[in-house]
Amino acid sequence: MGILDFLGGSGPAKALKLKAKVMQKYGDPVSRQKAIQQLGELQFPEAVTVLLSRFTITVEPQTTDADEKEQAFELVRSRGAAAVPSVTDFLARTDLASSWAVRLLTELLPEPEVVAVLVAQLHTLAQGYTRNPEKRLVLLNWLFGKDDPRIAPTVLPFLEDMADDVRIAALRTLGPLKHPPAREPMLQLLTAPETGRRVQVAAIEALAESGFGVQGFREKVEALAAEPFFVDKSGVLKRRGAPDAG
Repeated sequence: MGILDFLGGSGPAKALKLKAKVMQKYGDPVSRQKAIQQLGELQFPEAVTVLLSRFTITVEPQTTDADEKEQAFELVRSRGAAAVPSVTDFLARTDLASSWAVRLLTELLPEPEVVAVLVAQLHTLAQGYTRNPEKRLVLLNWLFGKDDPRIAPTVLPFLEDMADDVRIAALRTLGPLKHPPAREPMLQLLTAPETGRRVQVAAIEALAESGFGVQGFREKVEALAAEPFFVDKSGVLKRRGAPDAG
């Protein structure tokens, strides 16, 4: 470390001092853009942390905002594996801009490792309440369609989330995973008196995709299922015209 590092002229201290310029929403955008470029030249974790903060603000015009965020994205991505701890920490600390963090992780890590990070984040989110559902939706939607045994047990608690959109995302993710412990919670959610129609529709679709029987709930499910859904003789909720599983 040289004398400039101690004086704050370069190194981590300089990266942190540039944050004020990166986060300046008004005034001359050239100052903000110059700060982003300077951060790209600093090979310190603190520089990545400050670059990530650019994703948490929006500036006008939108084209400038998009360009600057893409520039910050490419600068972080160019750090490779060295950026992963900073990106993971950013995802844990903020509900904003979680889609950018996930996008970066998919560029920096193999899919199983991305799943591990997102599953860990969801475990944490399931233990507390947050008013803004953005992060939960981003993580659940990214996990949709992925085939990994860690996903279904992690998503299951979100059937009890306060936000309808989160419950719908959880149902959509769980349906194709055919996770047996999810059968009864999905049926309970579908048939609960307080469940809204949007969530009911998502639950019906998820149950039909899972191939689960509706034993213990048949009468209520039949009352709620509308075309093209029906309960067959064996007690399985199906979509009319859909090919039989197997």
